[in-house]
Formats: sequence, structure tokens, C-alpha cells
Amino acid sequence: MVGSSEPLLEVEEALRIVLAQAVPLVPVWVSLSAARGHILAAAVTAAQPLPPFPASVKDGYAVVAADGPGDYPVIGAVTAGRVAGFTVKPGTVAYITTGAPLPAGADAVVMVEETEALPGEQSVRVRARVVSGADVRPIGYDVAAGQEVLAAGTRLGAAEIGLLATLGISTVLVYPQPRVALLSTGDELVAAGARLGPGQIYDSNRPALAAAVEAMGGVVVDLGMVGDTRAALVEAVERGVEEADLLLTSGGVSLGELDLLKPLLGELGVVHFGRLRMKPGKPCTFATVERAGRRRLVFALPGNPASSLVTFYLLGVPALRRLAGWVHPQLVRVQVCLEEALRLDPERPEYHRVVVRWETSRGGLVAASTGNQASSRLLSLRSANALLELPRGEGLLAAGSSVSALLIGDLVSFPLSEG
Repeated sequence: MVGSSEPLLEVEEALRIVLAQAVPLVPVWVSLSAARGHILAAAVTAAQPLPPFPASVKDGYAVVAADGPGDYPVIGAVTAGRVAGFTVKPGTVAYITTGAPLPAGADAVVMVEETEALPGEQSVRVRARVVSGADVRPIGYDVAAGQEVLAAGTRLGAAEIGLLATLGISTVLVYPQPRVALLSTGDELVAAGARLGPGQIYDSNRPALAAAVEAMGGVVVDLGMVGDTRAALVEAVERGVEEADLLLTSGGVSLGELDLLKPLLGELGVVHFGRLRMKPGKPCTFATVERAGRRRLVFALPGNPASSLVTFYLLGVPALRRLAGWVHPQLVRVQVCLEEALRLDPERPEYHRVVVRWETSRGGLVAASTGNQASSRLLSLRSANALLELPRGEGLLAAGSSVSALLIGDLVSFPLSEG
């Protein structure tokens, strides 16, 4: 059981605990068309060499290199995807296109720019002298048979999928996308589009977290909203740990009488921590629940919108990535230059929302604050692509100071405003 007497845990230690509890999911076979973004669970080796035959690098003529320049009869043509039914003997040449198999007898290619078709007959003038092997890719030049082409732990993007297709591989063993259940708690919540009653607010956490989860490669399981009753909460949490690999709840984790999640998670599993030394996001709980022989991760995030998203990025994203097989699941850390002075918090390190951009004139990354950083203010995350790691301290951190930042989105390379 956790409460106000529980010490505040440093974020670095909290992340260590989370990653120690997160175990990659059981690998599955998927088709190449569905593999983008997945992490390879096993190394991939080439079953055959690439190219599997000597291939022309250019359009031109297949020749016997020792013949040298001169006029030669053209005995045939070979194009990509076809094999020549003839042999190039000394004193003859054959027309060849890029990628076509080199015909028997030839040992080099003269590019078409170094030749001249002779009028009135099937012959060509070769103007250049080439050496054996010129403009020919030998067998296995790109990939040798048995060579490891992709290591386990590789994230599959366009180039990796293209390489697999080139090798004739149609299915790969990967870690699956984690299923992430989302649950909002609180009697005050109403779904967007409904009419607000007295004292009610729209639920923004679940849509925001759903978008963030999908952007980070998770599959959303929407559990909806539940009020502040134990029975409804038990039913929703039980469903979450049954249907998903990771459960994210928001709200209900501070110290009020209706904050029921911490004791419930303590009954269902193990609560690893419940309070963090950070701003925003101090009341964040992490627990694990065992179901059907598998460990489910549960984050009970704060109810304030900015706090909910910030804690998800700091702890939930690395956990999701570890489940998905990432070897290095932590957020990327970069050094940035402050565009303006920022006030430090004397009690807690702050994760200040900023837009980081590359500025050529300064030769580095520059961070601009998104403004008022109140934990209830989702506007503080609008357009933000990074979280500054501001240390505890007194006074101001001067403009131009170098500060570390954790990337939560793509970098930008343009000014924030014109003029």
C-alpha cells in the first residue's frame, strides 16, 4: 500500500524498475507487407548469393576483354530476366542491358557510350579498352550465400523490407505490436460530443494517449470511462489485464478518498512505486499483474492532461518498446541550446515541453518553450517534440544554456514564426 509517506522516486530509478519488469512478447511470423516497424526476433541470413549470376552493371556490349578496341559482329542480345542461348567467342560481342546475366564466354562489358553502331550490318565499333570484370557484378557481390544480412533486434523500415524482398523472403519472425488498454476514471468525465452537465469536463486523456500509443507502435484497446466506484473499476481493470499487454489508466492516483486504483492494484498484483520526484506527474503508479502465465504492466497515470502524457512518454513508451523487442527502448537524449531563460523548480526536476529545431546559424539544436507549463494545460504539449530535463534549482537558467532533452517527436528545421 502506498500513500503520502511513500518517498518520491527519482525518474531514472523508476525507469530502471519498469524496464526490469518489461519482457519482450512472444515472437510471431508475419508477412513482409505487415512487417514495417516491427523488431526482428531472429537474425536473417541469405540462402543464396546476390546476384546469383554475373550481371551487367550498364547497358552496352558483352565482350572478351582481351580483344580490345575494333569492329565486331553482334551475335545476339541478352536482356534482364533472360539467359543467353549463345556463347561470346573471341572476335564477337553481344548487346546486353543493365542487370542481365553475362553470356558465356564474355568476361567484361563495354558501356554503350564507348561504342558506335556500324551502318548496314549487325556489327559495332568498340572504342574503349576494358579489363576483365569491367562493369560486371560477380556472383555474391552484393550479398554472399550464408551472410547475415539483418541482426536480431533490427527495426524493419523501408530499406530492410526491400532487402528481405530482394532475398526472396516473404515472412519474418518479429515481436508483435503490444496491445495497450486505455481507461479513464472519474465521475466528472464525459466523452467528446456529449452535452456537459454541471461540474463535468470532456475526457481528453484517452484520445491523447490513444494517438500517442498508435504513434509509438502499440495497438489500442479502448476500455472507455468508468466512474469513481470500486465495482466498475475492478471490472474495467480486470478486462484490461486480460485483453492487453499494458494497461494505461488516467486519474484516480492521488490521495483523495475516491482514488481507488492504488489499493486495487495492490490486491491484484505488485505495486512497484506510486510517487515520482518530477514535474509534472508526481502521482504516477506502476504495477505488475500476472495473468495466464504472463506479466501485464499497469501504469496508473495522473489525471491532469499534461502530466498524463509526460509520464507516458517517460515511462510508458520505453515499456511499450521493450515489449515490442526494442534493444534500446529509452527515449533519445540530445543536447539543446535554450532560446529563452527558464525558471527552475526548487523541489523537483521539471520536464519542460519544448519545440526543438535545427538552426543552421547556431550549428546545433535550439529549444523553444511551449509556454505556460501547468499540468492541466494540454496546450503545453501542442507541437512539442521534446522534454527538457531541467534540474532542481533556484532562479533562472539563462538563455543560451546547454540542456539535455528527450525527443518525443520528429525534429523540425524551420523557424517557429516568420518575420
